[in-house]
Amino acid sequence: MMKKEYAQHEMDYIKIYQDKGYTSNFHFKNNKLINSETKNGYFPQDILIVAEHRYEGMSDPSDMSILFIIETSKGEKGTFLMAYGPNASLEISEFFNKIPKMNVSDEENINLNDSLP
Repeated sequence: MMKKEYAQHEMDYIKIYQDKGYTSNFHFKNNKLINSETKNGYFPQDILIVAEHRYEGMSDPSDMSILFIIETSKGEKGTFLMAYGPNASLEISEFFNKIPKMNVSDEENINLNDSLP
């Protein structure tokens, strides 16, 4: 399957996924992902990663990030942007490493799914 490139920057992807219903924003606090609007908190086992996109800074290759497209056990759908590489938060990295492998897929990845616009 040919890989499509829909967007070049994190914000481009966030907008595309928001249009597909991934409208919640999450932040990390007290070893949980928190929905910024509903304030629901989630542990790693409560998170499904349905796509992820990695970025490297244009002017600074050490400026790296991962955009996670997630669904929660309560049906909330949204995004979480995480730094990785030298700027990564160890706590956040450990959280995402604890998400069960069976909860990680690329089923909603807009670069891989030909049925998406």
